[in-house]
Amino acid sequence: MTDLILERTASLPKQMTVLITGAASGIGLAQFRLFFEQGHRVIGLDRQAMPNEWQERISLNQDSASFFKVDLTDLAQLKKVFEQIEERVTSLHVLCLTAGQLDQYANIEETSWNDWQSILATNLTAAFSVTKLALPLMLKNASSRLIVMGSIAGLTAGGGGIAYTTSKHALIGFTKQMAYDYSRQGLRANVIAPGAIVTPMNLADFQEDAKMAHWVQEQTPIGRWAQAEEVAQLSLFLASDAADYIQASVIPIDGGWLNR
Repeated sequence: MTDLILERTASLPKQMTVLITGAASGIGLAQFRLFFEQGHRVIGLDRQAMPNEWQERISLNQDSASFFKVDLTDLAQLKKVFEQIEERVTSLHVLCLTAGQLDQYANIEETSWNDWQSILATNLTAAFSVTKLALPLMLKNASSRLIVMGSIAGLTAGGGGIAYTTSKHALIGFTKQMAYDYSRQGLRANVIAPGAIVTPMNLADFQEDAKMAHWVQEQTPIGRWAQAEEVAQLSLFLASDAADYIQASVIPIDGGWLNR
């Protein structure tokens, strides 16, 4: 029996270097804050600027936090940023692919070719580009983690429009293939599938009479929206040694939405 037990992957260090896309707001900012407060070295990427509070904190903690304003869909920009990252760090332990764009639940008739390309470029192609550039730094370690921000829209219809739903389904396939290809090199790749999370991306749901927000809350079995910090906590767990045997999984954090 003991002959069948393989040697466990080497542990991650107490202080990890974590790269987060979409770090300037929402779930990405919550991840940036949590990893930073847990004593890890964090690098944020986003096409938006960081909030002023975090710009100040980063300037005061340049050894443990950094941020690059970059359009993730622009490969030339992205390559220049990674040149700067490689000057600062020798490896990456965790890559959180969190950047994403909603499509306002538009069906195919309401979705232009440009809208389709924009959503897929932001949600899918950027994930491919960042991972391709980050992977050599990740594989320098005996253990590394790829944490992909999916959605319940990657598991069912109705969580977004045609472009968003397609992109999130594709991200699940992307993650599973990464896990298949690089498991033996210590990479653990998993998807988080959030449901109703309060972020700037769904701010429109709360405007005017907040009819959509109330409907979503009523439809969620536990009766509330989640905070971005709750998703960040799940990210922190998946980045830990405690999650070493979790591989190629899609983990909903949806208050029971998919169980209705």
